[in-house]
Amino acid sequence: MDIQFQHGDGHTERVRKVSPVQTKRGAEQYERELRQSLLDGTHDKKEVIVPTCEEFSQEFMRTYVKTNNKPSECQTKAAVFRNHLNPAFGKLKLDEIRGQEIERFKARKLAEGMSPKTVNNCLTILRRMLSLAHEWDIINGVPHVKWLKVPEPDIDFLNFEEAARLVKAAEPGWDVMILTGLRTGLRHGELIGLRWEDIDLVAGRLMVRQSIVRGVIGTPKSGKKREVPLSPELREALKGHRHLRGDYVFCNPDGSYITKGETKWPLWRACRRAGLRRIGWHCLRHSFASHLVMKGVPLKAVQELMGHATIEMTMRYSHLSPDVKRDAVGVLDSAPEEVMLPGSTAPSTRAKTG
Repeated sequence: MDIQFQHGDGHTERVRKVSPVQTKRGAEQYERELRQSLLDGTHDKKEVIVPTCEEFSQEFMRTYVKTNNKPSECQTKAAVFRNHLNPAFGKLKLDEIRGQEIERFKARKLAEGMSPKTVNNCLTILRRMLSLAHEWDIINGVPHVKWLKVPEPDIDFLNFEEAARLVKAAEPGWDVMILTGLRTGLRHGELIGLRWEDIDLVAGRLMVRQSIVRGVIGTPKSGKKREVPLSPELREALKGHRHLRGDYVFCNPDGSYITKGETKWPLWRACRRAGLRRIGWHCLRHSFASHLVMKGVPLKAVQELMGHATIEMTMRYSHLSPDVKRDAVGVLDSAPEEVMLPGSTAPSTRAKTG
């Protein structure tokens, strides 16, 4: 945006500024305020017009979120602004959002019945937006956010016997999809996005390359593809499931991919027939990780198979390995070996070290 400004001595000066809010209304408002600052003689102070939360959230969604997030995440963030953040902070300028306003937001949302985890999720988005405004020199700092304590979530998984009953009780076709979830740990979107080209039945491996979430085809959640070996049982099941209806392994009769809603009832029917509680597809993923840990598979290997971004996420399953702590303490009783200390003619004992 260029503004021509004429001084009292007849000298004309051109000032070029970028509006902090990239909308027509925001740019016009910024131009009015900038012209006034030029008339007042304060433009040399490089005063920045601070937008409101509602104004800047549009810029944040359009330039930052859309560029750096998956479509499903964009939809989630847009809903958080629409339903929670803008109703609470929308009329405030960004530099007016301080600790007191944030604490009031937390208290109000908890009173409405929102879980601490969801409150923290909202505040994470707010803080990311304010941090971006700080990076762009729109505000001088970012208020401190005190996160709510969130209890460690319970991990719902099937034991080995329950998993076998569930597969046996499932309808033809769905039994293979359920078995795939139990033996690979794929997320629900990765399961419905699985294609035959992603499976090598000869080599016995599966490549996780894409995911379908809310009807949008994209990369897996981590953004990285990963390889999962096929167990012998799953390998044979997939061979028997091979069809020519389309590219997707699990699909509708016309070859199109199945939606999240279409997968819920077949799983619940299988649960009822097997005499199990109702579970969701993510329970199969939890079961995969839990079974690996219970069988003694190292957590690092479990992390890679699950596609977890950090080992901390995988550590949630560590308590399922009953031998970990016992084995850790047991190394103290390892047999010592005789060693010669430097400058000594008598042997000494020293415990073996790894």
